[in-house]
Amino acid sequence: MDLNEFIEKFRIIKDSGFIPSIRRGPTGVGHTLEHHLGLTENNIALPDLGNIELKAHRDRTSNLITLFTFNRKAWKMPPLEAIKKYGSSDKDGRLGLYYTLSSKPNSAGLFVDIQTDSLTIRHIHGDVIAVWSLENLTKRFLQKIPALIFVNTFVEERNGIEYFHYYRARLLQGTEQETLYHQFLAENIVVDLRLHDDVTRARNHGTGFRVRQSNLPELFNEIRDLI
Repeated sequence: MDLNEFIEKFRIIKDSGFIPSIRRGPTGVGHTLEHHLGLTENNIALPDLGNIELKAHRDRTSNLITLFTFNRKAWKMPPLEAIKKYGSSDKDGRLGLYYTLSSKPNSAGLFVDIQTDSLTIRHIHGDVIAVWSLENLTKRFLQKIPALIFVNTFVEERNGIEYFHYYRARLLQGTEQETLYHQFLAENIVVDLRLHDDVTRARNHGTGFRVRQSNLPELFNEIRDLI
């Protein structure tokens, strides 16, 4: 499907008003839209960009979604040492670092130090846990999400079933280091540490960079209304 085909099919879906979800749970809004578009995957194509992602957003919700994970060469303190110093017990009784971090210190004293060229996980007593250059984070963002179709959705519940009205679609493209810097400062992007003590080593599930879905358009420099 190319962009023109998407617009034609989306106009029909929009004009249909509220349609019932074909799947229960948080993924129902996206799965139902893909079904009515005739997509089995997010395979909308744009010239020079290849396949782009499709996100359907429930209005008046603020769920966090993961933009990407990125760990390469970031850790300055050995992860197992960081877990033992600043970790807490998870639901399985394992010591771990499962924290969503922003510029405000959390209960373990960890926070994100945001500079114009770098992002650093620090402890209030001065320890440096991990460092990312904003240049590398920007490259990673553009690699993972060069463009995005963002669909706004009204939601109603009828007899325990969600109904969706997909009423607006925008094409979001491109970002730059300064844009992401300001989004980190505004705490629109947060950092998820996701690792635990695996006896002799740290088991790291990937440091996630996450955003509230309603704030996604603010991460992009070019926004175009499609319908």
